[in-house]
Amino acid sequence: METTTFYVVLGIATILLLYIWRILNWLWFKPKQMEKSLREQGLKGSPYKFMFGDMKEMVQMTAEAMSKPMGLTHDIVPRVLPFYHKYLATYGNNCFTWIGIKPLVHICEPNMIREVLTNYSKFQKPRGGNPLTKLLAKGLAHAEADQWVKHRKILNPAFHAEKLKHMVPTFYMSCCAMMEKWRELVVTSGSSCEVDVWPYIQEFSADVISRTAFGSSFKEGRIIFELQRELTELIKKAAYSLYIPGSRYFPTKNNERMKQIDKKVKVIIRSIINKRVVAMKAGEASKNDLLGTLLDSNYKEINHQGNRNFGLSIDEVIEECKLFYFTGQETTGNMIVWTLILLSQNTDWQTKAREEVLNVFGDNIPDLDGLSNLKLINIILNEALRLYPPGIIIRRMVHEETKLGNLTLPAGTLVQVNSLILHHDKDTWGKDANEFKPERFSDGVSKATKGKASYLPFSGGPRVCIGQNYAMLEAKMALSMILKRFSFELSPSYSHAPTVILTLQPQFGAHLIIRKI
Repeated sequence: METTTFYVVLGIATILLLYIWRILNWLWFKPKQMEKSLREQGLKGSPYKFMFGDMKEMVQMTAEAMSKPMGLTHDIVPRVLPFYHKYLATYGNNCFTWIGIKPLVHICEPNMIREVLTNYSKFQKPRGGNPLTKLLAKGLAHAEADQWVKHRKILNPAFHAEKLKHMVPTFYMSCCAMMEKWRELVVTSGSSCEVDVWPYIQEFSADVISRTAFGSSFKEGRIIFELQRELTELIKKAAYSLYIPGSRYFPTKNNERMKQIDKKVKVIIRSIINKRVVAMKAGEASKNDLLGTLLDSNYKEINHQGNRNFGLSIDEVIEECKLFYFTGQETTGNMIVWTLILLSQNTDWQTKAREEVLNVFGDNIPDLDGLSNLKLINIILNEALRLYPPGIIIRRMVHEETKLGNLTLPAGTLVQVNSLILHHDKDTWGKDANEFKPERFSDGVSKATKGKASYLPFSGGPRVCIGQNYAMLEAKMALSMILKRFSFELSPSYSHAPTVILTLQPQFGAHLIIRKI
């Protein structure tokens, strides 16, 4: 009996020690082994700190940077990326820091960047992280390998030039609604008035994506936008607190509300999709909106291959619709608001841009051909995207030991391209890298970057943003309409505070003085 008890106790103790070893290996020995490997290859970086890595310091520095606005300068890296700015200055642009238990290797060499962006099978989107952000959208942005190829193939027709042509009148209609609101504000105030244009631009870009994604169901689309905006605010709160694995399952008020919103959004989108599927089966022609094109493309792919596995499931279509919403609204809205802020400071460029718009369109409604021929507006947008890109980092992970340049990266290593830092790099852009100079793009992006992978407002490689032409067309329409009807300058009450709330946004709004022309 005693012998049996002894072996039972020994077995339990052995299992317990095994689990303790595995946990210690996961939280300490493996990260330290990875750190040693990187240092032996000549990389410098911060020392590993148990379990949290550099996360505590990163959260503290970000919170401190966000606590007050900065001076009116475009040298925004120290405020937007205070932690990375500090450590890259200390260890060099090619170095490593820590995201929890994983080393984060920063790269700035153009050839390395090109390899990371081109070889999407080896350098994949990170798994894990804060899963709350995936509540906003997954879809194409998070698909990998064969799944990514399938999603991209089915989505491509929705962003074809011919489809975008049909969306231009919708851009115009939504912009007219915003212009009318601004006109009423100016008329009520007299000759000019101060307006925080940021909420109006957010509403405009949400209206555009509602109409272009769901067509006649745009009112339901607006409800999705309101819910997604609330979800973004809740995720923002979570993002600026120290993330604890598993914390999303805690029965907190915020977590419960996020689950409710996610469920409501899916129910609304599913209802819209079901109505479309019924109409398609009844023989109705598919609509020219994003959803109609996506469903049509999906149906054709399934029929062509003769197998439903080659198409997207309804759940996958729902996630793509959520992605339309998030990226379509966020990317374009941010591009427009920062461009307006820049043109408010540089009234000479504002005047030139207005003259170009009037020369191209006169009193006519902007159309696709005219928008495509706006050369000055194009270089102004390129420069705005350089100084204030919507996405400020690109992060990938290697799942097996991988060569990158002269480095051998251990499995589980994260790789980061700091787009914002690249866009402000003086070695690439010159001593005036922090100045607004659209003329640097006069001969195109390739000439401006000397062919290097150093300009990445829409990422790059095969995974370049599928909606970049959509975003540029919408931004050109908005700027054309605004410039034709209003002049604007920065208000004295404007507080310059670029900050990352999933994308790069003006923390305290965009207060401008607008005048009707």
